[in-house]
Amino acid sequence: MRKNLTIQDVRIGEMLKRLNAHYPIVKTQLTHKGAFELLMATILSAQCTDRQVNMVTPALFSRLKTPEAFANAPIEEIEALIRPTGFYKNKARHLKNCARNIVERFNGRVPEGLDDLVTLPGVGRKTANVVRGAVFGIPAIVVDTHVMRISRRLDLTRSTSPEKIEYDLMAAIPEAQWNDFSLWLIYFGRGICKARKPDCPECFLNDLCYSEDKREKPL
Repeated sequence: MRKNLTIQDVRIGEMLKRLNAHYPIVKTQLTHKGAFELLMATILSAQCTDRQVNMVTPALFSRLKTPEAFANAPIEEIEALIRPTGFYKNKARHLKNCARNIVERFNGRVPEGLDDLVTLPGVGRKTANVVRGAVFGIPAIVVDTHVMRISRRLDLTRSTSPEKIEYDLMAAIPEAQWNDFSLWLIYFGRGICKARKPDCPECFLNDLCYSEDKREKPL
C-alpha cells in the first residue's frame, strides 16, 4: 500500500528529478582500476582535490601495483610518490598499514562490508561508502563536504555530524538513488552550490532551497 506523500516527499522527488536531468551520467572522478586502487586514491583525496590525486596515482600504481607491494614498500618510497597530495607522511602510513591489513586479514582483497572496511587504517565511513558504491554497486550515501553543506542548505538534514547526515539522507532518499544522489550533490557543489559563493540566480533548485543565506524557512 502506497503511503500518503508529504509536502517534503514531493519536494525531494522534484529535487531528484532535476538533479538527474542535469547530471544524467555521474561517476567518481578518481581514476582507478578496481577496488584497491579506488580505496588508495580515496584515502589520498582527504584535504586534496581529485585532480591532484589523479596526477599522482598513475606513477604510484605503476610502481606499487598490489596490496602486497604497498605493504612491503619502504615508507619513504610511498611518501615520495604521494608528496603532492599533502599530509603525505600520515597518508603514507595509512596506505601502507591499510594494504598490510588487506593482505593479512582479507587475503589480499578489499572487503565489501562496511564493518570490515572501517577497520582498515585510514578508512572511515565516507571512504568505505565510496568504494562500496562505485566498485561493488552497493547502495551507499557518501557524505563529503559538498554533501554536508548542500543537504543542510536544502533542509534535508539539520545535523553537523557526517554519520547523522548519512542516516538522515538514507531515510529521505530512495535507496535505489543513494549512489547517484551523493554524486549529484558533489557535481552540484563543485559547479553551482559552492561553499563561499553559491550561484543562486543560476541554480536549478533555487525555488526548492531553504538556505538561511537566501530566504526564511517556511513555518
